[in-house]
Amino acid sequence: MDGAIFGIILGITVMMLMIIKTRIPVALAMVISCLIMGLFAGMAPTDLVNAIKSGFGGVLGGIGLIIAFGVIMGACFEKSGAAVRMAKTFVKLCGKGREDLALGFTGVLVAIPVFCDSAYVLLHSLVRAISRNTGKSSVGLGVTLALGLLITHALVPPTPGPVAVAGILGVDLGIYMLWGLVVSIPMMLLSLIYIRKVGKEYYRVPNGESWITNQADWANLENVQEAKDEELPSNFLSFGPILIPIILILANTLISDGNSVFHTVLELIGNPVVAVGLGVLMALYGLTTQIDRKEMIGSMDDALSTTGLILVVTGCGGAMGAVLKASGAGPQVAEAIASSGIPPLLVPLAIASMLRMIQGSATASMMVAATMTLPLVEALGLDPVFVALACAVGPVGFSHVNDSYFHIISRTLGITELSDQLKIWTLTSTIAWAIGASLIMTLNLVFGKGGTMIDPLIPLAVLGVIVLWMKQRETKTAVKTAIS
Repeated sequence: MDGAIFGIILGITVMMLMIIKTRIPVALAMVISCLIMGLFAGMAPTDLVNAIKSGFGGVLGGIGLIIAFGVIMGACFEKSGAAVRMAKTFVKLCGKGREDLALGFTGVLVAIPVFCDSAYVLLHSLVRAISRNTGKSSVGLGVTLALGLLITHALVPPTPGPVAVAGILGVDLGIYMLWGLVVSIPMMLLSLIYIRKVGKEYYRVPNGESWITNQADWANLENVQEAKDEELPSNFLSFGPILIPIILILANTLISDGNSVFHTVLELIGNPVVAVGLGVLMALYGLTTQIDRKEMIGSMDDALSTTGLILVVTGCGGAMGAVLKASGAGPQVAEAIASSGIPPLLVPLAIASMLRMIQGSATASMMVAATMTLPLVEALGLDPVFVALACAVGPVGFSHVNDSYFHIISRTLGITELSDQLKIWTLTSTIAWAIGASLIMTLNLVFGKGGTMIDPLIPLAVLGVIVLWMKQRETKTAVKTAIS
């Protein structure tokens, strides 16, 4: 076996063992893996260290500010009530009886600047109020919100994960944002079919610290008071900090060619760093004017303190990509994959999904997957946009007990049995994964390059297996009920 190939296999194996079995943090494990890969590929120590440093700085130079600005904007949304305003607006737009759909759209939009776990905790009181006042199960409402938040947390910048993936793979942020939204909405809508079924099976309406599990008992409850409209920011101030940067970035991506003053200005304000910075200014001076200055600054400082690890891991991802490129091992790995007959786009999807199952972190999973796939993109003729989307969709599925989000959702919905938790959340996230993977592979087949007709069938087959398993469980349950 060639030394470079052996070095990649050994480096990845050692990295996984360190992440799973030791107290060594992800960033240091990635650096050690880089050293193993580079040395076995025959790189000189000086060249190896220079590749690590240049790769680290190159990625962070392009995306570090975007990640920081996005986190600051998220702190503004958490403190100001803008997320609640968006949810109430979607409830009005979607109409009576479609509250779950409204919460799903809220999740898709709110998670663009706000971390999904923070946003879920922030909006859960609204889920409880809607459930209490409409009689709809909080399980269906809460899971729809949670899934909408998770999907765009994984797929749409300026959330740190997708920004890092775009930076590592060199994908235009505007194009990536557009495709991420194209994939996110159908993922949420199609997953609703299963979520509504689960919501009916697990009927729970909050009643203080207890739960009502019978719709007849709900009829005797009093409605709870939701946040008053006059206490919340306006729709323009709530939606603007998110939508205006998106519009500017997309406009710059789609119509930036030209030498006029308009095109020059658009090129400036449509740059992702400037556009997201403008969104932050709008959030700061539009949403937080009623909040004490010291309190707001403290909240932003706390939010920024959480991004340190993300930035370091992102930089290490760039370092690993630089080492793999400099070592010349990428073409050899690509040749091995091509000769194996494995659909190339399945590689980043499988890596990200496997890492998600093993170590739980969605952000770390997609960044490592992007790093490991980078040398294969050019060699296999893949479209980097769809490779990035595959890296991002992988961590949507298979959320289980090693994921903090899994426990937040289960705890707030009052689900205590592990089998119920797996059915309510793990299966939901995995169904969304299968839908997203099928969409990406189909879109790659039509709009990308390097796709084959077999690509979309693989995640669809996984979805089919899940559906058959569910049907089998229902049949067994029905038989047991009939016998008893």
